[in-house]
Amino acid sequence: MTSVGIIGSGAAGLTAAIALARRGFDVTVIGGGIKDTNSYLAQAGVAFPILDGDSPGAHVLDTIRAGKYLNDEEVVWSVISKASEAHEFLLSIGLEFETNETEGGHSFHRVFTIRNETGKHMMKVLYMAAREAGVNFVDGTAEELAVREGKSYGVFLNGELLTFDATVIATGGFASLFKYTAGSSLNLGTLIGDAIMKGAPARDLEFVQFHPTGYIGKNGVFLVSEAVRGAGAKLVTEDGERFVNELSTRDIVARAIYRQMKAGKRVFLDATGIDDFKRRFPQIYAFLRKDGIDPAKDLIPVSPIAHYTIGGVAVDLWYRTAIRNLYAVGEAMSNGFHGANRLASNSLLECLVSGLEVARTIARDGPRRGEVREPAYHGYDAGDVDSLRELLWNHAGIVRSAKTLKGGLRELEGIEADPRLKLLARGVLECALAREESRGAHYREDFPVMRKGFERPSFFDGRCRL
Repeated sequence: MTSVGIIGSGAAGLTAAIALARRGFDVTVIGGGIKDTNSYLAQAGVAFPILDGDSPGAHVLDTIRAGKYLNDEEVVWSVISKASEAHEFLLSIGLEFETNETEGGHSFHRVFTIRNETGKHMMKVLYMAAREAGVNFVDGTAEELAVREGKSYGVFLNGELLTFDATVIATGGFASLFKYTAGSSLNLGTLIGDAIMKGAPARDLEFVQFHPTGYIGKNGVFLVSEAVRGAGAKLVTEDGERFVNELSTRDIVARAIYRQMKAGKRVFLDATGIDDFKRRFPQIYAFLRKDGIDPAKDLIPVSPIAHYTIGGVAVDLWYRTAIRNLYAVGEAMSNGFHGANRLASNSLLECLVSGLEVARTIARDGPRRGEVREPAYHGYDAGDVDSLRELLWNHAGIVRSAKTLKGGLRELEGIEADPRLKLLARGVLECALAREESRGAHYREDFPVMRKGFERPSFFDGRCRL
């Protein structure tokens, strides 16, 4: 029986696990549990173009507009054309959506939600379905990919080699390499850096999406979902002045808030006009009330935070990496679906579709690990991750320039940290420096417009190729 190891227990990993187990594969998921994933924290929902009046074509156009025309159009059509299959898959395992909403950049109310804590409900159902399908679960963090001569043999866990015929990276992105993020602290991108180091290039690392409305509170950093703005909340300064269309794409709204803050003004979300906030947004209501904020009466202080990394391990249309028998799905990979800026709620759709599709790919490929000559194990120490976070926040944040990026590259040399994380951070800085334009989530104040000559992806294999 062909064995498949899936690294990560988020939506992409569990969907792949279920689809593979149903095909008769011996599937093992390695992760820290569903609550430690960004999928579990996802608030708003999943974008499905399946209602009357909507169409896959309209969703494709919205995705490409949001992505500022850097999207791979074949990939966009491939993902969105499978949205109805992904929806049916969720219904088949017992998930029921409550309503559908409009979010920034969408031309139709196609975002399907459950009480604005969609991820939590979806992950519980996916986990139960994976258990029922006979998926094996190993609690722990895979430290390193086992690769030798361009072929994957599995992963190392606590220094021990676990061998698999096929290995799937489903570890999420690397937003936690930035100082402020509301995502899982595990999302450092260690295995993305590991894959680059071992021969699988990354793609589009410079595109890091900052969520406009983060809440930096007494008990940590949280996300005030875009759906709150979709429900009518307004962004205002401390003077009560509105300064942006709240339903513009995230890059526009995040930069507008950033400019106000740079001008010395505090920014707030005014949700006082939303009826029944507690019922509609229970998760958000809970953390605000814990800090003494009543959204029915009080303004909510907000600030942009690192939220989603569009770049990741480069894969083809079928989620294969450049390393034989190694695949990648969800936020850990990049294939041009999002372009330069992710459209809201396309991420969970991508998780589901990539999980279903990689199962088909592995079934077609029929990977076999063959005889194992044990690959090298390095046992890297994480090192000074906090300095890396500070560096990327200060030098590759919402607004960038050649000066800040070059300064970041110089500073990076002196940080003692896991070489894989340093390599990933260097990829972000170098590709942001090479892209001398502003496009989507990447904004250069010294090159503030899009330039036709840069309408192409970047790749990083230890050196940025743009």
